Amino acid sequence: MNSERPLILVTNDDGITAPGIRALIEVMNEIGDVYVVAPDSPQSAMGHAITINNTLYCDKIIIDADAPQKEFSCSGTPVDCVKIATHEILTRKPDLCVSGINHGSNSAINVIYSGTMSAAVEAGIEGIPAIGFSLLDFSMNANFEPTKPFIKRIVANVLQNGLPKGVVLNVNFPKLEEDQIKGMKICRQANAHWEEEFDKRTNPMGRDYYWLSGKFVNSDKGEDTDEWALANGYVSIVPTQFDLTAHHYIQELNSWEL
Repeated sequence: MNSERPLILVTNDDGITAPGIRALIEVMNEIGDVYVVAPDSPQSAMGHAITINNTLYCDKIIIDADAPQKEFSCSGTPVDCVKIATHEILTRKPDLCVSGINHGSNSAINVIYSGTMSAAVEAGIEGIPAIGFSLLDFSMNANFEPTKPFIKRIVANVLQNGLPKGVVLNVNFPKLEEDQIKGMKICRQANAHWEEEFDKRTNPMGRDYYWLSGKFVNSDKGEDTDEWALANGYVSIVPTQFDLTAHHYIQELNSWEL
């Protein structure tokens, strides 16, 4: 591979054959030298899970014989993929890690559960500039073409300007044609949540089982949030940090009689 081009690691949580990652690989091949390390099956909503009680397999595969990327299918989670890529497969630290394009939103509280974003966060922990991309369309037949020009612009900026230590980007695209997208907005994560419900059923053997369901509730009326941007036809970009410390509350805790 040409060492003058940036080395780019591509991963996802929908699985290595998902249309979203295939679209992302295509874009990254225009920008740099690409290694793909992605799950061999869907791993949605795995969050930052890692494999510790089972063996991991990571096999070199060929999906598109005419494409230049090198690809590895991993039996583990999205975070496993980043770990094994950086420590076992790549000969040097990549210049960028991109995760996605996810089939479905990772805006607001969804970032906590997202395997797509956890892969990006893991790359960030490793000191690699990282971006998670998601499209608000769960269909396996989703149209990813409108996202590509925006992905190129965002990636070019990250490669040129870098990202601060401890920060990764969470990028979400509305389900619109390119000429309908109004632009890109730098946002904060909306203060929204899921109101969970469980659909309780009984199997033929008399044992109860449950399906998780519920509804997404956004009570945040701010016009600077990812949810507002997406609802109004913009691509949302949220700088996301993985330091979970509530720094603003440290002084208050210090006043307690502990």
